[in-house]
Amino acid sequence: QVQLVESGGDLVQPGGSLRLSCAASGFTLDYYAIGWIRQAPGKEREGVSCISSSAGSTYYADSVKGRFTVSRDNAKNTVYLQMNSLKPEDTAVYYCATAPWCPVGVGGYDYWGQGTQVTVSS
Repeated sequence: QVQLVESGGDLVQPGGSLRLSCAASGFTLDYYAIGWIRQAPGKEREGVSCISSSAGSTYYADSVKGRFTVSRDNAKNTVYLQMNSLKPEDTAVYYCATAPWCPVGVGGYDYWGQGTQVTVSS
């Protein structure tokens, strides 16, 4: 069964850190760009970050640049999103998704995980 499973979401205080994981089963992530997309209540989905299949290129939304870092371990078939200096406005459900290459918008992603909740609150 083909699956993308996100994990690592939690409740964290402002200024704290979390590391999200996106693990694939049933297929290999090696040939795909992987994006992280978030959706806050009442808001549209927002592309947060993307990493190319070779990890040679990474992209970040302006709102997370300098705070979030995307990486991948193809040997573990897993992609990570390290989130530091978290802010309340980072609260959202975070999804990972596959694409042939990092797309401009969230519509370019093909296969999505089920999401993991990140809540930043004191």
